[in-house]
Amino acid sequence: MDFGFTTAAYVVSAILFILSLGGLSGQESAKRAVWYGIVGMALAVAATLIGPGAGYWPLSILLIAGGGAIGYQLATKVQMTQMPELVAAMHSLVGLAAVFVGLIAHFEIGRVAGYMAAGGDPYALGTFAALIAKKSAVEINILRVELFLGVFIGAVTFTGSVIAYGKLAGRVSSAAEKLPGGHMLNIGAAAISVITLVWYFNTGGFFPLFLMMLAALFIGYHLIMGIGGADMPVVVSMLNSYSGWAAAAIGFSLGNDLLIVVGALVGSSGAILSYIMCKAMNRSFVSVILGGFGGPQGEQMAVEGEQIAIEAEGVAAALNEADSVIIIPGYGMAVAQAQTGVAELVRKLRAKGKNVRFAIHPVAGRLPGHMNVLLAEAKVPYDIVMEMDEINDDFPTTDVAIVIGSNDIVNPAAQDDPNSPIAGMPVLECWKAKQVFVSKRGQGTGYSGIENPLFFKENTRMFYGDAKASLDKLLPMID
Repeated sequence: MDFGFTTAAYVVSAILFILSLGGLSGQESAKRAVWYGIVGMALAVAATLIGPGAGYWPLSILLIAGGGAIGYQLATKVQMTQMPELVAAMHSLVGLAAVFVGLIAHFEIGRVAGYMAAGGDPYALGTFAALIAKKSAVEINILRVELFLGVFIGAVTFTGSVIAYGKLAGRVSSAAEKLPGGHMLNIGAAAISVITLVWYFNTGGFFPLFLMMLAALFIGYHLIMGIGGADMPVVVSMLNSYSGWAAAAIGFSLGNDLLIVVGALVGSSGAILSYIMCKAMNRSFVSVILGGFGGPQGEQMAVEGEQIAIEAEGVAAALNEADSVIIIPGYGMAVAQAQTGVAELVRKLRAKGKNVRFAIHPVAGRLPGHMNVLLAEAKVPYDIVMEMDEINDDFPTTDVAIVIGSNDIVNPAAQDDPNSPIAGMPVLECWKAKQVFVSKRGQGTGYSGIENPLFFKENTRMFYGDAKASLDKLLPMID
């Protein structure tokens, strides 16, 4: 098979990936966009398998079948609440692949050089060896820089994603934690990486590459450990960007144009999304990726008052009398798998002629778009799902605001306490509604560990219990 077919297939695949990314920006077009991505990836894999340099068919088929079986099992068993940590785990695999490809490329350069010095024909060693043999000394040095960067980005992505997975899965503390020395350790590891780059460029030896890999693994670990739970949605998006750049670096090392294009698409889109989310949280992008550098200092304001509980009868009475209702979903709704009950509540209220809408914060849940996916799964109409900027000004004229499993995104401390870890973060101002009901399992703090003054306000009542069980009690009372 010639390069012309492979190149044409790669171009079509790249176009499909671009259409997929564009379609994922809207709920109505997302389903079609997913199919664009599926077809594009299938075409890319097929073109690679039958294109120039193809071989090892039994091994390739075995690996594809094994990977497909594992992917199918994960897709059918993983709950929506586990999607953020699953995404982080997938990012770690991309990073690990970049490290392995970079290391293999390093050893292949040495193998080709030794084979040619002995008078052998490098074309007999395979397609990649032949690609290396065609390069000049300058091009070999450029390849070394490319594989060096690939290993660096991949190592940072790998350990960073593993720690992100641990934090999201509750296996690692969600609090921001740093080793003694804090940012100076990160600076030292970065300096070692720069020094080893110069060393490796001049010598091509394995030791500087290995030393840099260790430093990069530490950077990924320490950076993400230093980021608190409130910033984890940004971290997931940021790691998505890193995995894209790692894939692009793999593409440069392998001379694969499609990997370069796709990696650049993922890397740039992830970086743009991270920046947008940081703006939505009024956080510095640099501060977040450096592990909370320059965050608020000082003692946080004390919270006064008490949390007043309410039963399902009281909530139902308020909803039956209300004309306008805004529902604010959060990660607690996902944990309880209460989206179907929420959708049924909305249908019953709308059937009574009430104005019911959803308010979605950009970082609700632990993954960008998490709440939108859950509501779409429950068949909630798209036109009543509103973004924060579209609905925040409507709370003062709203009769009832219902908070289901949200905490940090409805925390008034973001506006009132300059020493709060979320100080300055735009939040949904639900406390301005006439009545606020908070569906919550208990009196504990949210994922970021920050106390919420909303729960102590005079117009707030706490509807304790599992969100799904609470809705099951509430629904028969909506007449």
